[in-house]
Amino acid sequence: MAKVKTKFVCQECGYETAKWLGKCPSCGEWNTFVEEIETKEKDSKSQRGISKGKLEKIQNITSSSNKDRILTGSREMDRVLGGGIIKSSLVLVGGDPGIGKSTLLLQVADHASKQNLKVLYVSGEESAEQIKIRADRLGIGAGELYVLSETNIDIVNEFVGKEEPDLLILDSIQTIYSPDVVSAPGSVSQVREVTSMVMRMTKARNMATFIVGHVTKSGAIAGPRVLEHMVDTVLYFEGERHFSYRILRSVKNRFGSTNEIGIFEMRERGLVEVDNPSEVFLRGRPVDAYGTVVTAAMEGTRPLLIEIQALVAYSPAGFAKRITTGIDNNRAAMLLAVLEKKAGLAMQSSDTFINVTGGLQLREPAADLAILCALASSFKEVPVDFKTILIGEVGLTGEIRGVNNIEKRLIEAQKMGFEKAVISEANEKASRELKNIEIIPVNNIRQVMDLLF
Repeated sequence: MAKVKTKFVCQECGYETAKWLGKCPSCGEWNTFVEEIETKEKDSKSQRGISKGKLEKIQNITSSSNKDRILTGSREMDRVLGGGIIKSSLVLVGGDPGIGKSTLLLQVADHASKQNLKVLYVSGEESAEQIKIRADRLGIGAGELYVLSETNIDIVNEFVGKEEPDLLILDSIQTIYSPDVVSAPGSVSQVREVTSMVMRMTKARNMATFIVGHVTKSGAIAGPRVLEHMVDTVLYFEGERHFSYRILRSVKNRFGSTNEIGIFEMRERGLVEVDNPSEVFLRGRPVDAYGTVVTAAMEGTRPLLIEIQALVAYSPAGFAKRITTGIDNNRAAMLLAVLEKKAGLAMQSSDTFINVTGGLQLREPAADLAILCALASSFKEVPVDFKTILIGEVGLTGEIRGVNNIEKRLIEAQKMGFEKAVISEANEKASRELKNIEIIPVNNIRQVMDLLF
């Protein structure tokens, strides 16, 4: 009897080695290697490529037909996808457990089925009865929406060939397995093989496919990084458990812009899109309170007005705490150093707490000026004018740098009733055409401190 050959595969990045290693030399993670049995690849030419071995005619790029988009019934979802769902596209949706991935895709499936499109919803985690209970709660029932509870990809492929759906949803990719791969469902080898089969199935049958992916503790899609490279679009569904708002973020999109976001609110009847996110995030903002400032952040092509709160308190222990929610802790530490050195505020013995309201995550430097002023406002116990917005990046020398899309940010601030805007001198020319909001250009931190405090 032939000896079974095994290999060790990193469950984070897919790196393979003949022996077990404590630390992966590729991704640097510890204790991620799992032993798997090596399997030989099938040598059938008919299974190679999307065309299944048939010779297809080449096409000139100018004569290729444009792909029609399928509307999802949600303007927020369509915005993130670039205008709707493209046929023959493979979309990966990731997010924390219980965040609402299955609810979102079930609502998308319901709207597609009402457009005379056949939808097949394959679940490897729930039975058909469980999906029916959730569908009744969401008010879903009409249209050609079919449910299959299955984990074998070969059986799923048979049903797809028999039913020929226009939209296929797999929930989730970590529970689907291929019997040709001798490893547990959810392993790197299984995820890679199943995704490859789903991609060939999607392209060959000219249907759109959504696959749900679990995430790791760090927030990345579980499985090999090649999973994100194989699909056409990668969407992350984000949000805090204690907040009802959810953000659908595009990080890869071959048919639209990346870093676009859609904002939803989780209610009893499912996810409802938020038409005016700036108004939602500023709701309940205290008047004439120190330590609170509003800035305008760009999420994709959309400007959002976001409240930043800061609290500076004396630390009796002698060791100051630096706690942040919604912004990078290293960025906050850098801004605190600039505030102490360039503005002369002695905060080294004070605990500082910074919070971005609404559970949002700020990733762009345009909020630097607002963070600094929120800290200074709390330290001096002097409130910033309620109708003033602050936008700008702060450098290590204390200079205020310009940001992109300043006009969009200021127009959004103007719509929300703000009367003054403190921005960088580098953005002054681009904002001259706005007449209903007073523009106050600044060059450095000391100017801002003299102006506001």
